[in-house]
Amino acid sequence: MSQEVRSLEPQVVWNFFEDLNAVPRPSKEEEQVIAFMRGFAMDRNLDVVVDKVGNVIIKKPASPGMENRKSVVMQSHLDMVHQKNNDTDFDFSREGIRSYIDGDFVTAEGTTLGADNGMGVAAIMSVLDSSEIKHPAITALFTIDEETGMTGAFDLEPENIQGDILLNLDTEMDDEFSVGCAGGIDTNIVWDYTEVQNSDCSFVKIDIKGLKGGHSGMDIHKGLANANKLLARFLDTLSDDDIHLVSFDGGSLRNAIPREGNMLIAVKNLASAFEKTNHLAEVIKAELSIADPLVNITITEEAGEEQCMSVSDTRRFTKAVLATTNSVYRMSDAIPGLVETSSSLARIIVKEGKAQIQGLQRSSIESGKMEVAHAFAAPYHLLGAEVEHTGSYPGWNPNPSSEILGVMKDLYKKNFGHEVKVKACHAGLECGILGEHFPTMDMISFGPEINFPHSPDEQVKIKSVQKFWTLLLDTLEHVPQQ
Repeated sequence: MSQEVRSLEPQVVWNFFEDLNAVPRPSKEEEQVIAFMRGFAMDRNLDVVVDKVGNVIIKKPASPGMENRKSVVMQSHLDMVHQKNNDTDFDFSREGIRSYIDGDFVTAEGTTLGADNGMGVAAIMSVLDSSEIKHPAITALFTIDEETGMTGAFDLEPENIQGDILLNLDTEMDDEFSVGCAGGIDTNIVWDYTEVQNSDCSFVKIDIKGLKGGHSGMDIHKGLANANKLLARFLDTLSDDDIHLVSFDGGSLRNAIPREGNMLIAVKNLASAFEKTNHLAEVIKAELSIADPLVNITITEEAGEEQCMSVSDTRRFTKAVLATTNSVYRMSDAIPGLVETSSSLARIIVKEGKAQIQGLQRSSIESGKMEVAHAFAAPYHLLGAEVEHTGSYPGWNPNPSSEILGVMKDLYKKNFGHEVKVKACHAGLECGILGEHFPTMDMISFGPEINFPHSPDEQVKIKSVQKFWTLLLDTLEHVPQQ
């Protein structure tokens, strides 16, 4: 862990962040971080409950003089997205994140940083640890598995949670408050194809690396490249040459824009294949020279296997991937500049007679979510594939009369000299699900500036952590009376 990072201000937050990042915490493998949080509470004689699904709930009484204020639920999720660069040797299940200072930011060595949502967790720990901070009665809710299904929010036991106001610390711009978010749904596709024998073929591997990737909700409007869609373009440019797809492996996580991917194809005419693919590689690099300038495409002759997809199935699969909805689907009419509905082609695996395709669709409105999910699946229905929609979660409708929003808007302007932006976001915050559990709870989401979440380029702005901490402390001190 970095002593340089630990010396940053506010030191209490950065130290708890580094402590947290020393604990492996992949989604669906949170046992170590759950034990860590439980031990943290017990060491401070705070009431702690670990519910049946693994959420950690810690309670702290109001500080002296704050007993008549409305009670607050402070909430962040314990798990983090695990992404690393292809050339980074790192075991997320056993190693702690290696963070360091890079100019105005803290980032990590070749992996995701865990600022999403580790900065929120560290801030809550700092409040729970303090004997000096003024605050009302607090219930700290640390959920699990936010990044791969929001299981913790869905399956929490509401009787463990008491509060009038919920502060969700999972927003990634320090000049914004989130008061609404998109819902989402996973689309999972399986297509079984019959392998055939190829003969007199050469094998070409196409490998794509170096794309920025990022959050498939918050970054979907930025025009970033998707490795799966790029690989499909290479298949398409060779489709007149009677090629066979041998294998395809693109993307990694359901909620991340695919940064890397590779495929192996069998070709009859090696010279023609190299000519066409190298030309397309240069075209793609030129297209992405601004949005994704570090894209690296390598095309090599490789050893291969005789078992592969037929020429006709390769063409059908190629057209299906090309037709897959992967972009902003509709902008919001109600909130200017907000993506209302989108779709991301997250993962493709093709090998040994089975193609698996996974996507995540998001929308601020339920009907839009289902429309784009069906559009995503449509090309694969035409292939005769099996399609399953799973993991649906609701959006969070803004409350224009929110009392805590009014309080925090005033505090923001007092502290920083300008108006805060009040927005809904195109990401799946847990507030939508928590709002179903607690329909009368007044909710708001805010946080420090985090760039490129869900990618190894993830970074958190150092000054914004101080700004976030200042606002959080001022908010707790000025929570309205009951």
